[in-house]
Amino acid sequence: MLTLPTPRAGGASGLALGVSDRVPRWLREVPLYQRRTLTTPGAGADLAGQGDLRYLPFITKDDIRRDFPSNFLRHGVDLDTLLAEELVELEHTSGTSEGRTPLLLGRGWWVEQEQRALRLNPTVARVLDWAPEARRVTLTSPVCNGDICYTGVPTHAERVVGSALHVNLTRHPFLWGRAELARMAAETAAWEPQFLDVDPVYGVLFARYCERQGIRLPTLEFVLCSYEFVSVNHRQVLERVFGVPVLNLYGSTETGHLLMEDERGRMVPSLETAFLEVLDPDARGVGELVVTTLTNEYMPLIRYRIGDLVEPLEAGRRLTYRVHGRRADAFTAATGERVTTLAIDECFVGLTGFLHYQLVETDTGACRLRYVTDRVGPSSAHLAELERRLRHQLRLDWVGALTLEETDALMAESSGKFRLGYPRSARG
Repeated sequence: MLTLPTPRAGGASGLALGVSDRVPRWLREVPLYQRRTLTTPGAGADLAGQGDLRYLPFITKDDIRRDFPSNFLRHGVDLDTLLAEELVELEHTSGTSEGRTPLLLGRGWWVEQEQRALRLNPTVARVLDWAPEARRVTLTSPVCNGDICYTGVPTHAERVVGSALHVNLTRHPFLWGRAELARMAAETAAWEPQFLDVDPVYGVLFARYCERQGIRLPTLEFVLCSYEFVSVNHRQVLERVFGVPVLNLYGSTETGHLLMEDERGRMVPSLETAFLEVLDPDARGVGELVVTTLTNEYMPLIRYRIGDLVEPLEAGRRLTYRVHGRRADAFTAATGERVTTLAIDECFVGLTGFLHYQLVETDTGACRLRYVTDRVGPSSAHLAELERRLRHQLRLDWVGALTLEETDALMAESSGKFRLGYPRSARG
């Protein structure tokens, strides 16, 4: 079953025009799509109606990697010429859930689509109105960022990209020493950023250092969480330490930013950037996100299975979403129901003392939750309540099915990103 979200006021005409105008041309011109067979003969001939998309086959990262970049380059166009004329940028995904994937992005496309998404939040839009070149400090894995990549020890100048300063040098935040954190904090304070652009785990470890040292950032207007799933625990720490709105920005390197958190905590779609579908929704409406990008002419993605789970929500005349995390990170309850990263994370709502965690399922179906404490750590009552909630979510009603274990550090994937869940189905 396929659910096609209905466009709402303010974006319906632009969304329909983007699909019907672009997709037929890409089907004719782009080698990747020329070679693919429609699920229904002739279904792609007339895309005036959005529903016709459902007859086009899906693509995945494997399709992007296969024969890249010739699978996207039109007849008579070669990559060397595009690069020499500075029309494109050659980037890669981080490779957390699959192998790293090469990408062909139009020059300036990343900044443009990010600006569109950011302005979906009124607070951020106001900041960008009075400070179009708002200064940011970025804390994330160097592997995860397309603007900067380095080995060795780069200088301060080498870590400045436009109005952004990249302060961390490694993708192992739990191993940051005092001297490293002191340098990062000093550089951040001197940069006087309007916002922090953080991977949530990197952000909370930096925040805790600032809290312990009494460091304040008076120019800060908001904290932007991106790169991976932001937990309620991450949000709680960041809000407490920095005292500004903590906002979620969702997307991927290959599709751009698709959803931005608004002033009411809703994830609003960037309709000009992409058309979104939800595949095989379950009883609660949670399904896999399928993306058709609308603005990257050099590598258009038609019905791209991004690998994440979302839940469409009606909000008056506006369609918004809840992000449930990666499909590969979802657990299966004893009853057969899917238990998403968001469902696990909601077990922490109202509880204190947790900084970060990972839930791992063993080969026997038992689960172990390892957690890093925030300040004094959780009380025994909060630990008991967390265990009760997790058992209920996962339907673990047998003794020894769940253990909670405190630890000093949790390590990232080779990409530098952190996974909150390791179901046995995904551990290979």
